[in-house]
Amino acid sequence: MLEGKAMVEDTDMPAKMQAQAMSAASRALDRFDVLDYRSIAAHIKKEFDTIHGPGWQCVVGSSFGCYFTHSKGSFIYFRLESLRFLVFKGTAA
Repeated sequence: MLEGKAMVEDTDMPAKMQAQAMSAASRALDRFDVLDYRSIAAHIKKEFDTIHGPGWQCVVGSSFGCYFTHSKGSFIYFRLESLRFLVFKGTAA
């Protein structure tokens, strides 16, 4: 398991779901090369789709901008090691 500690930047997720997101990110970083952002994001998205139902989105990288609408209680933005992670469940505006 990766040794670094995740730091939450912003969230409206329940604490248990936050822990699941950070654990999923840690497992993905153990499994994939740190520069394979797409595989890392896909791993986290698929895990959340399985646990919490379909419709989850995940963005991973060292620098990115975004603008999105999310379902209440389904958003987290955190950092782990040198990467930033954005996980949310989309919704129609």
